[in-house]
Amino acid sequence: MAHHRNHSGPITHTRQPPSISSGRAPNGSAPQPTHPQSPVENKDPHVGIDFTARPVPSVPPPAAHIPSEEEFFVNEGHQKRISHEYLKNHFFNEGRVSEEQALYILEQATNVLSREPNMVSVKSPVTICGDIHGQYYDLMKMFEVGGSLKESTYLFLGDYVDRGDFGIECLLYLYSLKIANPKSILLLRGNHECRHLTEYFTFKKECLHKYSENVYEACVRSFCALPIAALVDGKFFCVHGGLSPQLMTLKDLENLNRHQEPGSHGLLCDLLWSDPISNFGSETEPQPKGLGLDRGTTFTHNATRGCSWFYTYEAVCQFLERNGLLTVIRGHEAQDAGYTMYRKTPKRNFPSVITIFSAPNYLDVYHNRGAILKYANKNITIRQYNSSSHPYWLPNFMDAFTWSLPFVGLKITEMLLAILSTCTQEELAESDSEEETVGTDDLAARRQLIKSKIMAVGRMQKVFQLLREESENATELEAGSPTTSTRGLDALGVQGNRLNRSIRTFDDARRVDLANERLPDFDPNRPAIFPVPSMRLTSRRGSEGMDMEDLIKRTLDEDTEEGSAVEVLADKIARGRNMTGHARR
Repeated sequence: MAHHRNHSGPITHTRQPPSISSGRAPNGSAPQPTHPQSPVENKDPHVGIDFTARPVPSVPPPAAHIPSEEEFFVNEGHQKRISHEYLKNHFFNEGRVSEEQALYILEQATNVLSREPNMVSVKSPVTICGDIHGQYYDLMKMFEVGGSLKESTYLFLGDYVDRGDFGIECLLYLYSLKIANPKSILLLRGNHECRHLTEYFTFKKECLHKYSENVYEACVRSFCALPIAALVDGKFFCVHGGLSPQLMTLKDLENLNRHQEPGSHGLLCDLLWSDPISNFGSETEPQPKGLGLDRGTTFTHNATRGCSWFYTYEAVCQFLERNGLLTVIRGHEAQDAGYTMYRKTPKRNFPSVITIFSAPNYLDVYHNRGAILKYANKNITIRQYNSSSHPYWLPNFMDAFTWSLPFVGLKITEMLLAILSTCTQEELAESDSEEETVGTDDLAARRQLIKSKIMAVGRMQKVFQLLREESENATELEAGSPTTSTRGLDALGVQGNRLNRSIRTFDDARRVDLANERLPDFDPNRPAIFPVPSMRLTSRRGSEGMDMEDLIKRTLDEDTEEGSAVEVLADKIARGRNMTGHARR
C-alpha cells in the first residue's frame, strides 16, 4: 500500500493585492526625469484619472453575464447536454446561471439520482473524495490532483454545501458532471445535505442571495435522492458518517427509505452522523478523564454530535467480519493531514477505518491539507493538496452597504446628541428660576415630551451599537469573547478575519468550531431579521439565552441609566434653555 503526497501549489486564480511601485520604470531602467508642472496644471489632481477603471487591475471582474442557450448546452449528435466544461470556468469566474438553468440542472440530477439504489456498486479504479463544504476553488484543485474522469470513477462521500461560500457552485457543477457521466460520478449524501442544517448554516442564505427560494427547494429535493452508501469492489464500504447498531448486514440498507429528511435517531441518521470513538482501538484502556469502556462495548452515545453514536474498534471489526469486508471509508470529520488511517484489523492487517477530508484549510482557519484516496490495481494511494485562493465574501453574504449601515446609524445618533449637547458643566448647574414664568403643568408636560424624544435618540444609539457589534462579530467560530480590534473605534472590521489571524493550529480551530459539530437545535419557523444562531456571536446568546431581536427589544424598552449623559442632556433641554444656556423668552 503506497502513500504518495502531492505538493502542488495553489490554483492560478490568485486574488493578489496591487504591487507597490519601487520608483523604477516598467522595463527596469531608471525613472525618467519629469518637468515640474505649472500651478495651473496642478490645480485639479484628479485630471486624467479614469474613475470607471478597476482600482486593482490584477483582480479580474466577476463574470456578469448569464450563459446563453448555445453556451449552456452542447450538441452531441441529435441530443443536447449541459456543457459542464463551460460551467466550470463560468463558476470559477464567479458567474451565475439563470434560475431556469439552475432548476434544469437540479431537476435532471434528481431524476438520475432517484434511479440509483441506496447502496451503489463501484468498480475500481476509483477516486474517493471527502467533504467539500462549498470550497469550489479547492474542488477545482482536487480534480487537477485526481485526474480526469476517463482515468477512474469519482466517488464523493457527501457534504458538498454549507460553511463555505460557494456551495451552490459546487452542487451545480457536480450535478452537471453527474448528468453527463452518471456512471463515472457517484455522489453520496452527507449530513449537511438536508433542510435542517442548510437552514441553520449558510447554504439557504447563499441560495436566496444568489438565486431564489425555488432553487433552494429544488436543492433540498435533490438531497433526498442522493444514495447513502457505496461498495467498492465488494470489499470497501463507503459512507459519510459510519456504522449503526441497526446495521447488521448490507441487506439492511435495501429497505431503508432515504427519500426523506433525516431524523435525530435511526439508521439513516447514524449513517450520516456517527463517528469512530476518539480513542479508537484503545477504548478499554484507562483514559485521562476516567476509566475505559467495558470489553465488548460496540456503541456509545455521541455527545460531540448531540445525536447518533460513537462506534468502537470492536464494532467495526465485527461489522467487517459479518459482511466479508476489508475496511470502512468515510468522511464527516476534518483531518489535519486530510486523512487518517485507524488501527488495523487483526485478521487482514488492514486499516479498519479510513477517514478522508477534501476541504483544505477548512473555513479558512483550520490550516489542514485536503486529501483524496485513489484505489487501482489493488493499491491505495493518498494524494494531498493545499488550499487555493478564492474570492472573499462578507459574513452572511452581506454587501458592504448593508454591513456598514449600523456603523453609519451609530455615527448619526452620536452627531445628533453632540449637536444637542452644547452647554458646559457650569450651565448645567445654573438655577432654574426661569421655571417660575411657566405653568407647572405645562412645564412638566413639555419637559416629558422633549425628554422622551431625546431619550429615544439615546436608545437608538444603543441599538446601532448592538447592530455594529453584530456586523463586526458575525462568525461561526466560538472564541469565548469578541476579539479586540486594533483598528480604532471609527474603523470597521470583521471578527472572522481577526479570528483567522489568531488561530495558529488545527487543534485551535477544532476547539473554536466544536459547537458547530452538533446537530443544531433551533426553530426555523420563527420570523427573524438576523441570521440563525450559528452565524451570530455565540457568547452573546449563551448566558442569557437571548438572540439579537430580544436584545434590541430589551434595549428599546429599558430606561436610560439615571445620571447618564443622555439623561442629563434630556433634562437640560426639557427645562427650556436655548443653545447658549440662557432661558428662552
